[in-house]
Amino acid sequence: MFAAKIERVIDKPIQDVFRLLSDHANYTDYPGVERAELLEEGTNERNGKGALRVIGAGPLEFVERITAFERPFRMDYHIESAKPFHIEHTKGEIKLIQQGSGTKVVWETAGYFTLPILGPLFDRLLQAKIGSAFGGILKGIANK
Repeated sequence: MFAAKIERVIDKPIQDVFRLLSDHANYTDYPGVERAELLEEGTNERNGKGALRVIGAGPLEFVERITAFERPFRMDYHIESAKPFHIEHTKGEIKLIQQGSGTKVVWETAGYFTLPILGPLFDRLLQAKIGSAFGGILKGIANK
């Protein structure tokens, strides 16, 4: 199983951080993200609850559905499919908390590869990359 919890305080107002995190089009501005495409719009907002998007990072591609969207405090997602290997995604949450003039972001994800024998190895490899990937996105937001 892979699991990660990344916490970072960004010196920007909560509304700005949420806008940048929730808009798929910004993701290709961050290191490692090569593709970010909206496949289906959300019910009330373009990138809101119900939105389906694909995020590509190197050989990996994730199709994720936004399952909760509470502007500017929370966005949850579920990875519905992944390439080149299937992932069973059990948790995807991004929470934002106003802290003075800044914003604390808590990003959690968990799941596992369903491959027999090699699944645990891929879990460990992905776990090692998650922190740097999420950290890179949050650093990019802080620098915008």
